[in-house]
Amino acid sequence: MTEIETLYNEWLSYQPLPEDASNRLRQKFMLEFNYNSNHIEGNTLTYGQTELLLLFGKVAEAAQMKDLEEMKAHNVGLKMMIEEAHNQERQLSETFIRQLHHTLLREDYHVYRESPSGVTTSYTVHAGQYKTRPNSVITATGERFEYASPEETPALMSDLIEWYKGEELKKNLTPIQLAAVFHYRYIRIHPFEDGNGRIARLLVNYILLRHNYPMIVVKTKNKQEYLNALNQCDVVVGMVPSLGAHADLTQLNPFVSYMEKCLTSALETCIKAAKGESIEEDDDFDKELSLLEKEIKLKEETKKKKEQQFSIRKSPERVWDVLEYVYFPMAKKLADVSLSMQRFFGYTPVSNIISTSDRAEGGLHLNQSMRGYTGDARLTQTIQNARSMWFKNELRNPTRECLGDMTMTNFFSIEFLDDRYVIQGHLTFPYGKYPSTGQMDDYIRQYKEGLLNTIKGKIDGAS
Repeated sequence: MTEIETLYNEWLSYQPLPEDASNRLRQKFMLEFNYNSNHIEGNTLTYGQTELLLLFGKVAEAAQMKDLEEMKAHNVGLKMMIEEAHNQERQLSETFIRQLHHTLLREDYHVYRESPSGVTTSYTVHAGQYKTRPNSVITATGERFEYASPEETPALMSDLIEWYKGEELKKNLTPIQLAAVFHYRYIRIHPFEDGNGRIARLLVNYILLRHNYPMIVVKTKNKQEYLNALNQCDVVVGMVPSLGAHADLTQLNPFVSYMEKCLTSALETCIKAAKGESIEEDDDFDKELSLLEKEIKLKEETKKKKEQQFSIRKSPERVWDVLEYVYFPMAKKLADVSLSMQRFFGYTPVSNIISTSDRAEGGLHLNQSMRGYTGDARLTQTIQNARSMWFKNELRNPTRECLGDMTMTNFFSIEFLDDRYVIQGHLTFPYGKYPSTGQMDDYIRQYKEGLLNTIKGKIDGAS
């Protein structure tokens, strides 16, 4: 009898668990799994922040909104997975996996990347949909490791689900072997643009829970061991994605052994709880100290990068660059929208005004053709003291009765600081860097959608 079988039988002998032991295990796993699975993928919340967030709904220290929302969504996904695993009448399906992915990511989002040459590109990460672009990773040796192509992915995922159903019926593999092989095959497909590691670890626990085994945690402190085990299997299986997607147990010994070690640890913890013993780990204090050390280092590096990023100071030439490459193109697009709205409104004035440190109440009206003109002392002084530039667009006096007396006003502003400029109060750029065309187009698109929705609302209310 293996060590896992011995521990599992002992674990079964304590069933059903006392309520307090069950609650302690449930809370410990919920915190450990959410923290570690997200931390492996780069989430910056500390264990303490995770505990406060998931148990009390708040975080004492400053934290990135993205990391907070990601952690909360992951906990919802965990609950969703547990509920699905307990329903023995439903089999694992691609639909459930896509739903789980949508729960984790919440919504589609854009990723913007800048190439070494300074060219900005973007792509969309789709929540709950298989990838639409190739994905890969650079290995420790500098080689590019390719996952399944977008064209291969649907068929390989279908094969994976059918394989799993068949193996579950055959019962030739132990639950942890089945979970480990599934995890490896899934990762070699990498069906989504983001979130694949978190989904893989959720599905490992889906399989274990479905077979009445305790769920496991892949610890962030063991991340390298976890990745090394996967990489060792890659060497045996080969680099071709379809081979990885159909790997068998005999090729995956390093990873199966690693996962069995995780299950052994989980069983030992469960047995301690059943006996009424402490389930706190000896390394908890050292773990917190290490995380604090890492957090301090990250803050120091971030501060240093910011100082380097915003090293270019404000000058008249830099202000003109922002006006020429950002403000005037946006003002032109917004003015075009205003022109289109004349079919609904009788009064649609637009204005471009720059305010200065000595003229906060108004300022000088500018246009793009003024660049380089030095004959006007007032113009030169205005650019020197430029504090902000703003575009105002008003829509008044509706020409259609159903719109009533509605008025809509839109402001687009750029604030000029000593070492950076700020668009619309929140998008910050160093001088010499500019928003991408995609970011600017997104703003115009959202503005148009806002106008349409407001008018539609008025029409619906009048009908």
